Amino acid sequence: MKDFKKYITIDAEPEDVYACLTNPFTIELWSDMKAQMEAVPGTEFEMFDGSISGRMLELETNKKVVQQWYFGEQEEPSIVTFKIHPDKGKVSLELRHTNIPDEAYEDITEGWEEYYLGRIKEFLEIN
Repeated sequence: MKDFKKYITIDAEPEDVYACLTNPFTIELWSDMKAQMEAVPGTEFEMFDGSISGRMLELETNKKVVQQWYFGEQEEPSIVTFKIHPDKGKVSLELRHTNIPDEAYEDITEGWEEYYLGRIKEFLEIN
C-alpha cells in the first residue's frame, strides 16, 4: 500500500472548488462523465461512469472532504482527503490519498494529476 499527496493552486473561490468535489452536476461538467453523489456523510458515490466508487465520510462545507474509495478486498480502507485553503484570492487544494494498492498506484497517481485535479483546475480557471 502506498500514499500520495499533492498540492495545487486554483484561481477560484473555495465554494467553487468544494462544488467540484461534491456536487454531481458540477463533477459531470468537469469530468464529462456520469456522477452520483450526495454531500452527506455515510452516503455512497460513483464517478467517472462508475470507475470510482466509495463512501462520503466527512464534510466541512468549503473546507474539507473525506471519502473512502473502494478497491475490492483491503485490510485498510483507502482514504481520500481534500483540504481547501484560501490563499491570497486563490485556493490551495491539498489532496492526500492513503492505502492505494501497489498495483494501482501508477494509474491512480496519473489519474489524480491528469484527469481529476488537472481537469478541476482547467474547468474553474476557464469558466
